Parts: sequence; C-alpha cells; structure tokens
Amino acid sequence: MAGITQRITTLFRMKANKALDKAEDPREVLDYSYEQQLQMLQRVRRGVADVATSRKRVELQLSRLQQSSDKLQGQAEQALAAGREDLAREALTRRTAVAGQITDLQAEHTSLKEQGDKLTLAAQRLEGKVEAFRTRKETIKAGYTAAEAQTRVTEAVTGIGEEMGDVGLAMRRAQDKTEQLQARAGALDELIASGALDDATLPAGRDDIQAELERVTADQDVELELARMKAQLPAGSVPQAVEAGEGRPGQEERS
Repeated sequence: MAGITQRITTLFRMKANKALDKAEDPREVLDYSYEQQLQMLQRVRRGVADVATSRKRVELQLSRLQQSSDKLQGQAEQALAAGREDLAREALTRRTAVAGQITDLQAEHTSLKEQGDKLTLAAQRLEGKVEAFRTRKETIKAGYTAAEAQTRVTEAVTGIGEEMGDVGLAMRRAQDKTEQLQARAGALDELIASGALDDATLPAGRDDIQAELERVTADQDVELELARMKAQLPAGSVPQAVEAGEGRPGQEERS
C-alpha cells in the first residue's frame, strides 16, 4: 500500500512539475529575481542611512556634552576666583561625569562609523552585482525572446506546432476519407458494370437480358415506322439514301 501511495505521489509531482515548466516564463522569473535583489539592495541602503543617522545623532550629543563640559570648566574657574571652592568642586565633579559620557559617546561614534563603512562597502558591492545581474537578465531575455520568435516562425513554416499540427491532422483525415470514398465509388461502378450488383435506379425485376431485348424491339419499331413513312411518299420522290435501304426486313413484305 505504501509503495502504491509513493508512486501516486511521484506521479502527481511529475505532472505538477511538467505543468509548471510549461507555464513558467523564464523572463518573468528573471524579472522577479531582479526585483528581489533590488529590494535587498534597498534594505542595505536603508541600513546605511540608519547608521549614518545614528552617527549624526551621536555627534550632536557629543557637541552638546562638549559645550556643557566647557561651560562647567568655566564655572569652576569663576567659582574658584570668587573664593567659592565648594562651587568649583561641584562644577568639576559634573564636568568629570560629562567627560565620561563624552568618552562613551566617542566610542559609540567610532563603532557606528565602522558599521557605516562596512554597510556602505557592502551596498556598493551588492549594487555592482545587481547591475551585472540586470545586464545579464536583459541579455538572456533578449535571447529567449528571439529564440521563441524563431521557434514560432519555424513551427508555422514547417507545420509542426500544436495548432498547425491539428490542421495537418485534419487535412490528412479529410484526404484519407476522400480516398476511401473514391475507392468505394470505383468498386461500386465495377460491380454494377460486371452485373454482380443491380443498379438501384432500374425498375424492379429488370436485368441485362431484358434490357437488350427491349433495345432490339425498339430498333425494329423504328424500322417499321420508317418503312411506313416511305410507303406513303409519292412515287419517284423517295431519296436515294432511302431507296438504298430497301430490302430491309419489313419493307420486302410491303412490296
């Protein structure tokens, strides 16, 4: 049972693959692949833009922290000059905290710059590959289109295409039927001529002997009527062609 099920499954897969192969257009597949690569390139470019945006944000934060550090430094100097050592100490303490934030942000800025450089390089490489694929794609599509057109023209000229094949098959069948009818008609004519087959157009009960007897009787009737007409003509007016016919059956009896 398992073997039968496996064979049925394989058969369905073969049929499905054959149907898909027949319906598949390589040009559409290439265009779809190109669109997928463009989307991937777009995502990489978006990543580069996001990293650059993050780096710019860090730079702005560094600028503000640097300004804050410089301000705290000035406040500490002013407080110390004014004899307020406690204020100077507080300003310097805050400046130290800001300096730590600046150090962290500088490290983050360096990391973001490295990531941005890597993504930019990857985007450039991917863009080159996508452009090469596009060129190759258009070349393959042009070749496929030309081959498809040539195949259709060749099929139309030679008559081996599906549509032309059906037309050729119909023509062969019509020719075969015509030859069969011609052969049948010839055979029937031979049978009628040989007497083996009665002519359906003749009255029932007539045969070739009866037909010959009727023909002879008809000829005799014609001769008798001709002799009667000659007898009715005035003397001396009978044409020579008619006189030459004297002596035939029926005329001697009247003389």
